[in-house]
Amino acid sequence: MELVEYIVKSLVDEPEEVRVSTVERGRFVVHQVEVADADLGKVIGRQGRVASALRTLVGALLNDDDARHTVEIMS
Repeated sequence: MELVEYIVKSLVDEPEEVRVSTVERGRFVVHQVEVADADLGKVIGRQGRVASALRTLVGALLNDDDARHTVEIMS
């Protein structure tokens, strides 16, 4: 997913380490984000605010009647 990858690469110090894969789980489409260990805190944010905002943005832009989109931060 290009949108998720673009946003995450803008947040981190090592954008070449960003990997986004998409997995379908029933009615859900999960965009799994992997970043360098040093950048994990930047993607999650204080009290998970950045991750929550990313999930909200993806959900608002991509959700439709057929599938619900979400973002999962992998460690």
